[in-house]
Amino acid sequence: MTLSLDAVSVAGPVDLPLAGEQDVQAACGIMHVHGRRFGRPTPLGLDYASIVAAELAELGACALTFAQARGIPLHAVSTSLAQAALLAVAQYLAAATADDPAEPHSPGGPPFYSAEGVAFEIEALDPSVWQRFWAALGADDQSVSQGWRPFLHRFATATCPLPRLAEVLAAYPMVWLTDVARRTGMTLVRVSDQPVSHVPAFVLSGASGDHRRGRPAELLPLSGLVVLESCRRVQGPLAGHLLRLLGATVLRIEPPDGDPLRWVPPMAGDTSARFRALNWGKDVVEIDLGAPGGRQEALDLAASADVFLHNWAPGKAEQWSLRHTDLARVRPGIVYAHASGWGTELGPNPPLGTDFVVQAHSGVPPSLMTIVDVFGGVVSAHGVVAALTRGATRVDSSLLSAAGRMNAWPRRRCAEPLTVPVCDDLAALAADPRFARALVRDECVLVSSPWEFTS
Repeated sequence: MTLSLDAVSVAGPVDLPLAGEQDVQAACGIMHVHGRRFGRPTPLGLDYASIVAAELAELGACALTFAQARGIPLHAVSTSLAQAALLAVAQYLAAATADDPAEPHSPGGPPFYSAEGVAFEIEALDPSVWQRFWAALGADDQSVSQGWRPFLHRFATATCPLPRLAEVLAAYPMVWLTDVARRTGMTLVRVSDQPVSHVPAFVLSGASGDHRRGRPAELLPLSGLVVLESCRRVQGPLAGHLLRLLGATVLRIEPPDGDPLRWVPPMAGDTSARFRALNWGKDVVEIDLGAPGGRQEALDLAASADVFLHNWAPGKAEQWSLRHTDLARVRPGIVYAHASGWGTELGPNPPLGTDFVVQAHSGVPPSLMTIVDVFGGVVSAHGVVAALTRGATRVDSSLLSAAGRMNAWPRRRCAEPLTVPVCDDLAALAADPRFARALVRDECVLVSSPWEFTS
């Protein structure tokens, strides 16, 4: 299917005279969120809303083809730059409209610089790694202790002030910092000036008879299909979220007592606002995948699913005997989707594959917004729908492949002049009636489906 040119508009359901990328980044909150680390609204270093909207349009077109093959009477699909931008800031918008008091967003954050001026990123998910790394560099205990929370939560706040710690790093040459990181378990990645663009967005493999099933009552492309999801953080949950917005029933596997991110403030009702932005509308089952009984329970659920989606670390699927071949034995033809950090590009033992280190390695213009995570979720969902449409049984995507797809776009960086006011308050945006058709409220303000299908 070829999309018509009017399938991607600028404003979509947003009732503002938006002229293009620059206006969209300004009005829809991207400049505000990206600019938190600078203390002022700042455009991203690439036409991000246009890039995300184009991927959403391709995904929507693929979903429309799948719907028509199933006999669902849908004939057109559209999206917009504004809807893509709102999807990109959905977590931050939910947090700004939560029950808790507004969070402070003090300026500051990586990338860091060595004594020679080499830019780099670091990553740690374990506080003991964080402490060992800084202790080896002689940082004072108070700065290290106070820096852990803003560093850990920078993906949620888009800022990370670490003034004293940045000064510590700037006192050492890169070779020394690299050695300390290796010895203490810290992931350290230089910021590349050579953008990665050779990695395909997703790879399909395997073949099955038919994923189409009968025509469902609901008029959405994936209505009647079941997605079993086992994902953390942003990329995987967002992929599952998009599949749900396309009509699928999504059953989310969480560990006993629930995903810890459910309880991270600010709260909206009894759930984290940011977590709600990525997971509202999903069903949940708690399973201990580390136990044999839990793994069997997961296989039992997979037996009646159409898609299994996960973003586990390398080796987990093998450790838990929940590989593609394991699920195919209980559900022949199931689409097995892995949304990873690095794919296979860095070998079997890659560094931590989170948004900011992938940004650094891939040469994406840096941001403390989760721009690669969000785009990686869209790419993963696109791969799943492509697999369903083409009869494939496996789809592999990664944050690195998503970054490569972003890098393939020209770096125009908001070339047109700004013609609308710049949003500097997401709560005010959420209350603005001109955005009402693109938003919904469920304890906090959430973003509606980025597609409009017509029958």
